[in-house]
Amino acid sequence: MNINTIFSIIKKIIDICFVWVIIYYVIKNIRKNVKLSMLIKGILVVIIIKLISDYFGLVTIGLLFEYIITWGPLAIIIIFQPEIRTALEQLGKTKLLGRHKTLTISERERLVSELGIALDYLRKNRIGALIVFERDTSLSTYIEKAKKIYAEISNELLCSIFFPDNPLHDGGVIIQGDKITCAGAVFPTTVDMKFSKRLGTRHRAAIGISEESDAIAIIVSEETGRVSVAIGGKLNYNLSVDEVKLMILDELMPKSETFIVENDDEEDDIDEIN
Repeated sequence: MNINTIFSIIKKIIDICFVWVIIYYVIKNIRKNVKLSMLIKGILVVIIIKLISDYFGLVTIGLLFEYIITWGPLAIIIIFQPEIRTALEQLGKTKLLGRHKTLTISERERLVSELGIALDYLRKNRIGALIVFERDTSLSTYIEKAKKIYAEISNELLCSIFFPDNPLHDGGVIIQGDKITCAGAVFPTTVDMKFSKRLGTRHRAAIGISEESDAIAIIVSEETGRVSVAIGGKLNYNLSVDEVKLMILDELMPKSETFIVENDDEEDDIDEIN
């Protein structure tokens, strides 16, 4: 085996790895995006019906689905043009390291402390709120259309934004790092039928943005005062303020820091044994 053969094998391995990485990210995004997953399912159904019609010799339906397959891609581009543009924008703006990972332990604790005070006030007074934390996936599409703030997070500011007489109280707040970037943001609502029809617009918007990105969305219901958190398209309903604080601390913790904490715990256990 000469050097050229080895180099050729290495190139093929790299080529296959790139293909698998692309397939992985495509499947990952399809899983998180409800609209895209429904579209893929529809395409698979069309292909299966076309194969069945060819196998059994069903000429008419086969010809019909042949036209659908031929012109379908063009129709998909036209119909789903906004979703395709948004997906491409998010792909270009996605960061390898999210902004939350630059926060120190003290900054995260301060952020969660201010958030907890605000949630407790909003919950007790039954003031509706939607607070979204940006992580790896950029939310600049929604920030551009909202009212810019760029202020340090504080419980007073959060409570004043969602106060019923405030013009921005109906929209959502986006937090980047430990800064409130904007208020009055409008998010897409979920179309997943598994969620109860009794859920309000805030809850559906929170689930919707968590489906389309890796953001963390906190909701305070103005009807019941209950606090919920949406992550990855799943809704954690009716949580206590302490549960929300622990969840946010855990979700905003960089993975590298998790290992450090685990090592510290192990050392403490060893000291106790000794």
